[in-house]
Amino acid sequence: MKNKFLSLILLLCMVVGVMTGCFGNKPEFIDYAAQVTLDMNSETLKQEVTVKNYIDGDTTHFNVPTSIESSGVLKARYIACNTPESTGKIEEWGKKASNFTKEHLKSATSIIIEADGTTWEKDSTGERYLVWVWYKSPETGGVYRNLNIEILQNGLAIGSKAGENRYGTVCNNALHNASLLELHIHSSEADPDFYYGAAQNLTLKELRLNTEEYEGVRVSFNCTVTQYYNNGVYVEDYDEETQRYYGMYLYYGFTLSSLGQKKLVPGNRMFIVGKVNPPSEAFPNYQVSDLMYDVWMPDDPNNIKLLEENQPISYKLTTVDDFLSQVTLQLETEDGITNNDYAYGALAMDTSISMQNLYVNDAYTTNNEDSKSNGAITLYCKMGDKEVAIRTSQKLKKPDGSDLVEADLLGKTIDVKGIVDYYNGTYQIKVFAYNDITIH
Repeated sequence: MKNKFLSLILLLCMVVGVMTGCFGNKPEFIDYAAQVTLDMNSETLKQEVTVKNYIDGDTTHFNVPTSIESSGVLKARYIACNTPESTGKIEEWGKKASNFTKEHLKSATSIIIEADGTTWEKDSTGERYLVWVWYKSPETGGVYRNLNIEILQNGLAIGSKAGENRYGTVCNNALHNASLLELHIHSSEADPDFYYGAAQNLTLKELRLNTEEYEGVRVSFNCTVTQYYNNGVYVEDYDEETQRYYGMYLYYGFTLSSLGQKKLVPGNRMFIVGKVNPPSEAFPNYQVSDLMYDVWMPDDPNNIKLLEENQPISYKLTTVDDFLSQVTLQLETEDGITNNDYAYGALAMDTSISMQNLYVNDAYTTNNEDSKSNGAITLYCKMGDKEVAIRTSQKLKKPDGSDLVEADLLGKTIDVKGIVDYYNGTYQIKVFAYNDITIH
């Protein structure tokens, strides 16, 4: 009888254990990054570095000695981590992962990269180095922490050969715990930074470099408004990877509500949803249209949204030589790195730009009373033996109310700021106000 009673007690304990496991609280968060330490005396290669560019959650470009990389820049891919995309077509939790990495490295007082062995190994692209990233900051109490493992344990990456390295056991444990806790990419919760509407969520760089692929497609992206023009605005966005601005013209016509138009103020940081339209006779360059803002439906995923106000406009200072040059972009993707050649003007299309010390060599005024551009002036400006065209968007008025005319500019040296435009096979700078021209 006693044995039967003990057996019953044991059975009840087992049932209670199962019930607790099934219906009890989730396991506690475990700081696996604290379980590994940076051993400066180990055989692995190590190097203290500084950040050159923040790319995304699992890729950073670091400044290194030329003895490691001749360019002085090491493109690091984080061992064991594969975070969602945030530099082209944006994926759920991609921005969260990118911001997580950036914030931790920005606060660091020291960053050390470590190879997995005794040599610096590259990934399958042959361009990126596989490294462990260690950082210390006031928040870590001056102790180096492993950022790769922190990314994994916070549920911001899936494993990439996570067990095939010197910290493999800890990496797998971190992944498993994040999965049990249903953190971020392991959860069914919505990513607050991700757009869940029908439009394709991407970066302005992705749209500018692959515009033809998106003809007729509804897209969404973040950008900063730079300039009003002809029932629309120009916008731009900066890309850390290529260290360039990318732009687009947004045409709202007469369909966007007045409240929506009031949000499209130069300097405002915006979330845009619209349709990509190809060049046409009426609009010779690509543009995004069909913008909407419904004040009665603030959560409508098709609404444009104001993100921040009073953001700086770049007006990137550029030389004529650079403006007329060809540029090779090295672009990173999950499948590898590609080298692509572009005209500088094609990359800078629709972005804000400035030039200094241009000599006005020749000029032409549009005389067509039936055109909005009647009285607009095209200036042919030289710097050395190179020439660039500057075009006013319309007839410009001087402060005294009189018209700006060719005689005010011919033979003068000027500084200008405007928007990169394309007309009749040539990239030029479009100027919108008299104050955008400084006459020396």
